[in-house]
Amino acid sequence: MTNLLKRHTDEMGITTLTLSQPERRNSLSLGMLDALGEALEDIAADSATRVVVIAAEGKVFCAGHDLKEIRDQLDSHEFQLALFKRCSEVMQQVVNLPKPVIARVAGVATAAGCQLVASCDLAVAETSARFATPGVNIGLFCSTPMVALSRDVSRKHAMEMLLTGEMIDAARAEQLGLVNRVVDESLLDETVYAMARTIAEKSGHTLKIGKGAFYKQLEMPLADAYDYTARVMAENLLADDAREGICAFLDKRKPEWQDR
Repeated sequence: MTNLLKRHTDEMGITTLTLSQPERRNSLSLGMLDALGEALEDIAADSATRVVVIAAEGKVFCAGHDLKEIRDQLDSHEFQLALFKRCSEVMQQVVNLPKPVIARVAGVATAAGCQLVASCDLAVAETSARFATPGVNIGLFCSTPMVALSRDVSRKHAMEMLLTGEMIDAARAEQLGLVNRVVDESLLDETVYAMARTIAEKSGHTLKIGKGAFYKQLEMPLADAYDYTARVMAENLLADDAREGICAFLDKRKPEWQDR
């Protein structure tokens, strides 16, 4: 890993990616995006990883894009387009990763940082965490963060965040569905990793099937979604782990997953 991003995998296959540039508010510079994208690409093919946790050092989870970097390249449309395209690619990597991703949110998550939280499958925040898409305040509407945000919360709530640029607290973020749980700072790691361990105990093959199907069916009309997921379930039953899981349940024993 680079000095921008730390990576650690424990004995249960929980890989933690930690944004480690607190002096720059863990901003999503092009370098940080490249580090995160490369790590996700590697993890996608890493059989040892079952669940991913995205965390950050310092008092800010992620302040979004690095405005100093953007200011230095204001006259380069080519750079700006490359930056936002790279960010979009990384967010899609999170969604398309065949393993569940949990955001561990301590501190502030704004703009593309809020986008990162919204892109994760699950999110746990400490009580003092805050969220915003404040681009409108500096004349740069949070258009790419809008994509993830509008798929996580209702349209009117997303538009309120985008149009006002105002901060919301963790409790409000939980009400809106941006995060799953809000806990005291002392319980953040315990809650995040208990959730991760619970998921890591499942069949990796089943999780891959389920996560992929979840996001795909969301974009379909109701009848098409049911037709698609019926086929997914029928194909899922052909997997060794599905047969093992059913037999283990009926035999009242713990399943032995083969991840296939």
